[in-house]
Amino acid sequence: MTDRPRSKRPASGRAEISIELAEPCPRWRAQLARRRALCAAAVEAAIALAKPRLKRRTEVSLVLADDALVRRLNRQWRRIDAPTDVLSFPADDDGLATNAPWLLGDVILAFETVSRAAAEQGKPLADHLRHLVVHGVLHLLGYDHEKPAEAEEMEALETRALARLGVADPYAAERQAAGYG
Repeated sequence: MTDRPRSKRPASGRAEISIELAEPCPRWRAQLARRRALCAAAVEAAIALAKPRLKRRTEVSLVLADDALVRRLNRQWRRIDAPTDVLSFPADDDGLATNAPWLLGDVILAFETVSRAAAEQGKPLADHLRHLVVHGVLHLLGYDHEKPAEAEEMEALETRALARLGVADPYAAERQAAGYG
């Protein structure tokens, strides 16, 4: 099932953001009645805090998939034969007409891995989903966490975006265990 693109003009008056949501895994629908609104709010929060220059309509694709699909994609594109919670694929829209929308990319989430991690961490599935959507969108915008300084910057943006959504800091326990909280 694919929804029609949902467009919203950010409060700043910048370009529209269209969110295409595909749901090939029915378990997402069974577990989260408000998943469309949760995902849209998470995309918008990530973009609002990262503040990319959106000069034209921007499109983001979200796929609420299962472990099998994410495992295939992870094997094909990252040479890792295992599912992961979220994959981000930035789009290369070079060469598109200047009036064409900016294709930000795709964020794909694996139901079984995401729901298992939420349960293990004692978090509501909705909160973990929003965290991973924010995380994935930040990757589409060029943020990474390979180096400590990059990770710190990305985690700070994630935490601020999630606070806007009423979601607890996902890194608080980690920092407290390390003696930073």
